[in-house]
Amino acid sequence: MNKTILITGAARRIGKEIALTFSRLDWNIIIHFNSSRIDAENLALEINNTRPNTAKIIQANLDNDDDITRMISECRGMFDSLDVLVNNASSFFPTPIKSASLDDWDNLVGSNLKGPLFLIKGLNDLIARSKGSIINITDTNLSKGVANFSVYSAAKGGLESVTKGLARELGPSITVNAIAPGAMLEPPNVTWDEEHKSKVINNIPLRRMGSEKDIANTVKFLVDAKYITGQVIKVDGGRSL
Repeated sequence: MNKTILITGAARRIGKEIALTFSRLDWNIIIHFNSSRIDAENLALEINNTRPNTAKIIQANLDNDDDITRMISECRGMFDSLDVLVNNASSFFPTPIKSASLDDWDNLVGSNLKGPLFLIKGLNDLIARSKGSIINITDTNLSKGVANFSVYSAAKGGLESVTKGLARELGPSITVNAIAPGAMLEPPNVTWDEEHKSKVINNIPLRRMGSEKDIANTVKFLVDAKYITGQVIKVDGGRSL
């Protein structure tokens, strides 16, 4: 029986690379998306053309409680098992304290903290049955603080705390870890000019940007590493040093 991985925000970027990596390992893939339906459908088609009936898509807005409940119910019936949950979906935008709003809070906390927490609540029994893994995607910049991103940072910081608490609570059946990416890609809908990109790279000891594959390979490592739990692994080329 093939193992199954659920990846939130899997239609594009890092989530897509994780999906393709595990498909090549003969896993079943559940591709979650919010608004990127065409990208999700194309990814599922690409996977299913190679390995028929091994990729399915599911839409949900992780800010919405009803959507989370429906998603949990649908995921429970998609494949015979659920072995890994990767909480990758994320909202990201600045919230200067002078203009931060309750809507900003609901959006950023919903996708980055509340959604992951309640997906874990609704699916951990299936993952425990498989003695599987939960992997949360956070941010390497949390330890330094980022001006104008206090709400996003609070949400991702909360997700790191959830990671450590649930590692104790859900062990020994489930490992729970986090990956904190550094400079991988420009933020969504942003294009860096060469000057800005050079400035970023000059602050990285390895003197290069990372890639989606660096994160996907770390997910694979953590899935295989059954004596690692409660950890936050920074994949940032040493930028956080």
